[in-house]
Amino acid sequence: MQAMQLHHTAPAESGPLALAEVDTPQPGPQQVRLKIHTCGVCHTDLHIVEGDLALPRLPTIPGHQIVGTVDAVGTDVTLHKPGDRLGVPWLYQTCGACKYCAAGKENLCQNIQFTGVHADGGFAEYVVVDQRFAYPIPARFSHTQAAPLLCAGVVGYRSLRLSGVQPGQKLGLYGFGASAHIIIQIARHWNCEVFVFTRSPHHRQLARQLGAVWTGGAEDDPGAALDSSIIFAPAGPLVPAALARLDRGGTLALGGIHMSNIPEMPYDLLWHERTVQSVANSTRQDAIDFLRVAAEVPVQTEVELFDLDAANETLRRLKRSEINGAAVLKISD
Repeated sequence: MQAMQLHHTAPAESGPLALAEVDTPQPGPQQVRLKIHTCGVCHTDLHIVEGDLALPRLPTIPGHQIVGTVDAVGTDVTLHKPGDRLGVPWLYQTCGACKYCAAGKENLCQNIQFTGVHADGGFAEYVVVDQRFAYPIPARFSHTQAAPLLCAGVVGYRSLRLSGVQPGQKLGLYGFGASAHIIIQIARHWNCEVFVFTRSPHHRQLARQLGAVWTGGAEDDPGAALDSSIIFAPAGPLVPAALARLDRGGTLALGGIHMSNIPEMPYDLLWHERTVQSVANSTRQDAIDFLRVAAEVPVQTEVELFDLDAANETLRRLKRSEINGAAVLKISD
């Protein structure tokens, strides 16, 4: 099969992914194999290829927003069958035995594995995955529309929940890429007022189209104290800026897997019981709950489509904040 493979981490501008012919994977007893239709491209993929995250294996095939159709199943598979359309997100597998898994916190598993890091991901024609970690895609979503839901959506939804925002409250979103353009639609469905902080004029325009009541830069005053906020941009200096706009008792959720250093800040920004909440990965229940909510809203994903062999250019454009909405690789019909 063809795949975009990473042999050495390097800046996206250098084109670190190489188109390669690799063996088509065979499913193990508990695994299904998917013929991949689409795979979303997110900032975590950028962090992977540029070496911001420690990689346990190289070469690897990135990509963890996978939409595909089952074309082969292992001997012990009971949950899915050939012809089923499934999604594969960032969470590839957990041990099921550690204290975190036992407590229902599998996103913190001590032996957690991630798609595109510990196992080959979706920048390829086929992928194999444990049957328990793949999810039916609601029929209302096309292959292209569904791909961003599987990371930008699932992790964004966990971030939204951990922000503690309640229906009708004021929510701030910092950075308006793939996750934020999905989460604003759920927040608006909950009748929240959404304030979007982003440098990009194109992103501000999209935010207004999706129902933001205010858009501006992180240095701008939105004219209201916010009940909750989420930072999706991987920029530590946004933390004190966001806390300064947060009301008493509010929560600031940090939705990224990687962030630059948070600068020293005065304690007054945290006083009055403001909370900073990191968001680590997601659980299987997050994926199930989010896909149901996304279909109910229904979420409309704004997508820019690219060919598999254009993955390097896609990452470069993502790094420069030139993607409006989400980037998706089209791999098969």
